[in-house]
Amino acid sequence: MADTSLPIDYQALFHALPGSYLLLAPDGTVLDNSDQHVAVSLLPRAQAVGRNIFDAYPSAPESQRDLAASHEQVRRTLRPDTMPLLRYDLERPAELGGGTEERYWQLTHFPILDAQGRLQYILQIPQDVTEAHRASLAATHAKQALDESEQRTRFILESLPVLVWTNRPDGTPDYFNNRWLEFTGKTQQEMQAIDWAEITHPDDRPGLQQAWATALANGTPFQHEYRLRRHDDQYRWLLIRNSPRRDAAGHITMWVGAANDIHEQRQMVQELLTANEHQAALSEQAYQQYQKAESQRETYENLFAQAPALICILRGPGHRYEFVNPRYQQVFPHRQLVGHTVAEALPEVKDQGIMELLDKVYQTGETFEAHELPLQLERDAGGQLRTGYFNFTYQQFRENDQPAGIMVFAYEVTDLVKARQALEKLRNTDPDLPLA
Repeated sequence: MADTSLPIDYQALFHALPGSYLLLAPDGTVLDNSDQHVAVSLLPRAQAVGRNIFDAYPSAPESQRDLAASHEQVRRTLRPDTMPLLRYDLERPAELGGGTEERYWQLTHFPILDAQGRLQYILQIPQDVTEAHRASLAATHAKQALDESEQRTRFILESLPVLVWTNRPDGTPDYFNNRWLEFTGKTQQEMQAIDWAEITHPDDRPGLQQAWATALANGTPFQHEYRLRRHDDQYRWLLIRNSPRRDAAGHITMWVGAANDIHEQRQMVQELLTANEHQAALSEQAYQQYQKAESQRETYENLFAQAPALICILRGPGHRYEFVNPRYQQVFPHRQLVGHTVAEALPEVKDQGIMELLDKVYQTGETFEAHELPLQLERDAGGQLRTGYFNFTYQQFRENDQPAGIMVFAYEVTDLVKARQALEKLRNTDPDLPLA
């Protein structure tokens, strides 16, 4: 049993308290502080005690004004006062480099009264929340950037002159852009619950259903031409293509489709065939293929140019840039990409395994997907390498049943990764920090 007759050194006990405490006289004179307060305030106790708080810990006038208002509130009401988030910068000592250190605090002031109920001391309890505040700002900025990216993507989908839709992994539709609603005259909810057999031309139903069922079963891209009833009850020929999107594990997460109204082209073909069956058959086949290829090329080139993703096309086994969309070029504003190989245009990636990945995709045809892959890139003409994080897909494309090049589709997620890392670091240092 402890000997309670021994005297207690209350000042030593105050210094050793597990928290940051500053004891003030009613006029703001510093009387004492805990060891943790000495550490966080960047000022030795001997240089603070006996001085006014604003002389000992100078900061911006507006910060001192708000702190002084809280002191006055305690003196006036003799009740505790908790301040909202306060920015109160501190002067760094010369041994720490000098200058000013930006700090954010949560402060509470407690009145300590004597036996007659008069104010004897003000106890200030400051909590340094600088890192938590910065992490919160970073997370907010990252979310704003993500929201802006999503809004840009939605704007592009709604503005494209083609019919765009998406399906869940099981094939059920969950989104149609405005072009679809204008074409069918139905609402978004009606489109998602529509019976496609009811509005598909009877002659085209079996082929459409079989082709779509095969694509779903095999997880392969789907392309088909069929007639669909428009809002005015006229059947129109559509050329549609639907491709699966996969996650890093190879599982299908959604299907993305686009459709073009090719009714006039089909009618033109039929008229040519009627006028001269033999000659029209030969010329129409070439014309139809050309029109289809040209329409697809123009549509997808415009889509790629406006897309919020980083998109490029690499041609041949040397991976020479054939097409680069504006977002991709913005990552390397000082470099000429088109016409050069990846090794020529981006020499810094040769030692980071990128060339080996491109060679493998080109040779094997196996699509490669990366999630938050760090890359050291030269972003400007200064020659300095900076780390960026990217989600990207390398996918082989073929011509005449031979490998022709690689399609690259990427998003930069550097801000999101850094924000998450900052939050994880903060949680590691403060396990009691709430998750949200």
